[in-house]
Amino acid sequence: MEDLLQTKGRIFDIQRYSIHDGMGIRTIVFLKGCVLRCRWCCNPESQEYVIQTMMVDGKPKVIGRDVTVAEVMEVVEKDRAYYRRSGGGITLSGGESLCQPKFAKALLQTAKAKGISTAMESMGCAPFEVIEEILPYLDTYLMDIKHTNPAKHKEFTGMSNEMMLENARKIAASGKTRLVIRVPVIPTFNATPEEIAGIAQFADKLPGVDKIHLLPYHRLGQDKYEGLGREYLMDGILPPENEHMDMLKKVVENVSRLNCQIGG
Repeated sequence: MEDLLQTKGRIFDIQRYSIHDGMGIRTIVFLKGCVLRCRWCCNPESQEYVIQTMMVDGKPKVIGRDVTVAEVMEVVEKDRAYYRRSGGGITLSGGESLCQPKFAKALLQTAKAKGISTAMESMGCAPFEVIEEILPYLDTYLMDIKHTNPAKHKEFTGMSNEMMLENARKIAASGKTRLVIRVPVIPTFNATPEEIAGIAQFADKLPGVDKIHLLPYHRLGQDKYEGLGREYLMDGILPPENEHMDMLKKVVENVSRLNCQIGG
């Protein structure tokens, strides 16, 4: 256990008292680094593994710091009472947690050993052998599936999706974790009934999967791009209306057996 506690990784935030990204009240640890470059990403400061400086409210802010598992768990354990009452725990997010597999595994393994529920938000952007090492310590895998079309996925995220879809199949078949599919609903990318239906039909075939979340696009991270000196490629794109999201929810329920919820 001592070796696990000294495992080092790079994070850019720890958020306590979250009611998203898993069941109950959770502490979310945001890991630095991602292999995708999604146009709508609300955490662009997560994409580069390097420590950066971002302008926030006119002042420079250092983004990223190196920590040990022990240092992260010191924060996580402060809210153990809330986890116990609500069914919550720790969630790894990013970025893409699998870009730091050794650190992610050590965090999850340590949390499990301490009786804390674990979850990971991830796109599955890694060889399955990497994911397989983590699964025994993961209670819930919150997996983003953004599209079923490889070409359109690559156009909007910078990478094709074949490996991610195959990983979803393998994770579901393993039976080692609860797999929840999450879909960011992005106008101009995947917000049509046909595209959402395609994702729902794919998810419907995954053994053990019974839930899909539709996450409406928002522009809360837009100012971060300016702070990083980057162009926001979704400028002018409006979030989907509530009525549109309700319609897409009905589409999912019509083409699959999945329990569909908006948000979460």
